[in-house]
Amino acid sequence: MSKSALGTRLGAWIALARPAFHSVAVLPFVLGTVVAWRTAHAFRWPILAWGVAGVVLILLATYFAGEYWDVEEDTLSGQRGPSRFAGGSQVVQRGLLPRQAPLYGSLLCLGLAVGVGLLLQFGYGTGGWTLPLGLLGALGGFFYSSRPVRWVRLGWGELWIAFCYGWLPVAVGCYLQAASLPPVVHWLALPIGWSILNVILLNEFPDYPADLQAGKANLAVRLGLEKAARLYVLVAVVTWVIFALSLVRGAPRLAAALALPAMAASVWVTLNVQRARWRDRSALEQMCAANLAVNLGLTAAYILGYVW
Repeated sequence: MSKSALGTRLGAWIALARPAFHSVAVLPFVLGTVVAWRTAHAFRWPILAWGVAGVVLILLATYFAGEYWDVEEDTLSGQRGPSRFAGGSQVVQRGLLPRQAPLYGSLLCLGLAVGVGLLLQFGYGTGGWTLPLGLLGALGGFFYSSRPVRWVRLGWGELWIAFCYGWLPVAVGCYLQAASLPPVVHWLALPIGWSILNVILLNEFPDYPADLQAGKANLAVRLGLEKAARLYVLVAVVTWVIFALSLVRGAPRLAAALALPAMAASVWVTLNVQRARWRDRSALEQMCAANLAVNLGLTAAYILGYVW
């Protein structure tokens, strides 16, 4: 293989991995680690490093599986024009990798993730719930798109994502270090989980015509875009309320000030969703980007609040 062909193949795998979207799970995991450090004075660098590796491997297994099983709707979505938040990576559609490559990559990453879980539980003594919690994340992520389960077809996909990108990484990050879960973990995880649910929901808007044609029964398809927009507004308000409650249930008060930019962005996106600006594809692209920043901003506010 020539150097140019090798570079193209490597670039295709990087695009398939979608590294920019790893932050929505890695940051909550780091938050859980910081909580263990602050509340239980428990912290070991190797556990953090291997834990992040396990999270990334499960994310890769999830994204690769989605590229393989969603090829029909991603092809239809790509025909409507490029989007950073819809249609997958288009790597397979452009012929940069064979059709089966994402599936093989997904299974390999799953196997490596199990190996990391075994190392953490039996090598570092992180507790008996290490493997079950990791397998729970793998179950939710891999089978989001994968048959025969395919959570997105059953109407559970968005709830699985809210759980796997909300409560689960925060809880696992804390548990691996401290072998326990203080109650504040649940209050921290709730607004993160609800905000990531809205990230997924709004990201379904650009894919709606393709998903409808392919029979992908996600929330946007089941509800229609008008009702999905109303659900988005409701979830946003719930996120704001629970974030406020978390501050009186043990979250660092400093997080309130640190989260102001994220909250302002959330209000802006919510108002635009309510005004049906999602009908404009370019405006929708901006809203999806700001929506992702809301989720990351809330998580970062909690982390910095504990650190400072």
